[in-house]
Amino acid sequence: MKISYQTQGTCSTLIEAEVEDGIVKDVRYTGGCNGNLQGISALVKGMPVDEVVRRLEGIRCGHKPTSCPDQLCKALRQCME
Repeated sequence: MKISYQTQGTCSTLIEAEVEDGIVKDVRYTGGCNGNLQGISALVKGMPVDEVVRRLEGIRCGHKPTSCPDQLCKALRQCME
């Protein structure tokens, strides 16, 4: 399943993700810190969604209540519903 998720409260504005059988196949961010987000995308590729959420959910960026990794978790949860 492919999804497009409009982020909230982060420098990135959009996350496009593909999940197949509960495994992250691809993640692409629009905007944000390009190098860091490419790194996150590469690290989570091939991981089970549950593991990505377990590791990244709740991460904050500075004083913001969320972050690009946290927004990815929200996108993946939406994808799994």
